[in-house]
Amino acid sequence: MAAQKRLNREDLLTTALAVADAEGLEAVTIRRVAQQHDVTPMALYRHFPDKDGLLLALADRLLSGAALPEPDDRPWYDQLRDVLVAFAEALRPHPNAAVLAFRGMVTTEAGLEITDRSLALMAEGGMSIEHCAETASHILGSLVALAIVAPGPPPGADPEEAEDAVRAKRATLLALSPRRYPHVVAAAEPLAECADTGVYFDRGIEMIMSGIRDAARAETAASR
Repeated sequence: MAAQKRLNREDLLTTALAVADAEGLEAVTIRRVAQQHDVTPMALYRHFPDKDGLLLALADRLLSGAALPEPDDRPWYDQLRDVLVAFAEALRPHPNAAVLAFRGMVTTEAGLEITDRSLALMAEGGMSIEHCAETASHILGSLVALAIVAPGPPPGADPEEAEDAVRAKRATLLALSPRRYPHVVAAAEPLAECADTGVYFDRGIEMIMSGIRDAARAETAASR
């Protein structure tokens, strides 16, 4: 009973997120989190009805990390870029858990806040409700993908092993036929070397925003 009283929902979610970061989302179970706190799985059911409930709560925790800026008077696309940056920053430290964003965008308070703000800004840019919703889905998929496949070794990876992996990849690319794959061979160094993570996210978001702005301009022009 004493152990149960010590259990705190936020502490349990911190543990679940740490397990996901270290071992992948499939390792996150009621039993595993209970073991980490030295209690029986039954002790967690007062906080989460089942594994799905735990994962949904974890999605809310993940999305709550997005520090959305207050609305201001700047153009809609500048404000939307800031929302996407905040969203990406929340997912960035947790690539193994990033897929949970799909669960939480319209089922958690944090996700709904991000979604509603994004829809409002795109509507301000001249998009129809249907186009806003479709674009929001593309944004979500793109940002989750950015987080999952971010460059660099996984968290906790051995630096020497990571360096060896880069050297091996570079050697493999340089060994290709320059006549058959001239551009791949020429780009062997940057393709093998892990790009700066910050630059990677910045460029990814800029590409997403370019597509959104072009789509908004085209829809506005077509409606005139």
